[in-house]
Amino acid sequence: MGVRLIAIDIDGTLLDSRWEVPEANREAIVRAVERGIEVALVTGRRFDFALPIARQIPCALMMVVNNGAVIKTKAGATVLRHLLPRAVARRVLEATAEFRAGAAVVFDRPRENQIVYEQIDWEDPGRKSYFQRNREYIAQCAPLEECLTEDPIQVMYSGPVGRMREVEAALRRLDGRGEYALAVTEYEERNFGLVDVIHPACSKGAALRELARMRGYARGEVMAIGDNLNDKEMLEFAGVPVVMANSVAGLKGLGWAETGTNDEAGVAAAIEKYVLKN
Repeated sequence: MGVRLIAIDIDGTLLDSRWEVPEANREAIVRAVERGIEVALVTGRRFDFALPIARQIPCALMMVVNNGAVIKTKAGATVLRHLLPRAVARRVLEATAEFRAGAAVVFDRPRENQIVYEQIDWEDPGRKSYFQRNREYIAQCAPLEECLTEDPIQVMYSGPVGRMREVEAALRRLDGRGEYALAVTEYEERNFGLVDVIHPACSKGAALRELARMRGYARGEVMAIGDNLNDKEMLEFAGVPVVMANSVAGLKGLGWAETGTNDEAGVAAAIEKYVLKN
C-alpha cells in the first residue's frame, strides 16, 4: 500500500535551525505532489503564522494548524474547525492566574485581534521575534477573560521550559479536565516551551485522522514526520511514522523510523526513501 498523504510538522522538522525551508525539502514535496500525493503541513502555528512557510512551497498544500483545531486549504478556505468553548477558556484562565504573564487567547479571525494578551513584554528575549512577526495580529485586554466575547481556538501559554511544565501540571490537575486537551511543545536548547489548551477532540493526530477519513485514505497510506511532543499523536496514527534525528527524547525509542536532522533536510530524505523510491 503506497503513501497517499504526507503530514509534515513545521518547526524543527520542515524548517532548519535558521527557520528556513531547505531547498531539498521544497523539491521533495513538489515531486510528491506531482505524483498525486497530498501533502499537509501540520503545526501548532496559527494559519497566518504558518502561511508564509507554505507559500515558499510552490504547490497545493493542506494546512492543519493550531495543533489540529483548524484545517484550511493554502488559499484559506476552512475545511474543519473545533473551537474551545469560551466558558471552558474562562475557567482555565481563572484557575491559572499565576501564569498570566505567559498566557494568550487565540481566535480564528481575519486579521486583527487574533492573539490577545493581558501583558506584553515586547523585549522578552524568548518571544521578541514572535511578537515582531505577529504584531499586526496581537492585541491586549485586561483582565484577559474580558476578551472572551466568542469561542476561541485555544488558550496558549509560552515561556521557559520549566515554567511551562508547571503550567502543564496545573492544567492536568484541574477539575473538568475532560473539557479540553493539551498540546505541549518543548525546545530545551532554547529553554522555550508552549502549552496549548484546545478542544478535547483535538490533536494533530485527531485532525490527521479526520483529514484521512474525508479523503478516503487508509492509515497505511498516511506518512507523518515530526520532532516534538505535540507530534506524538499524529505519528501514532500514521502507518508510516518518521521522527527527525533532532527529535525530543520523548519521541525516540518508540520504534519509529528515524531520518536526518532538520539541518540535514531530513524531510526530503524521508520522502525520498518512503515515497518517491516506491
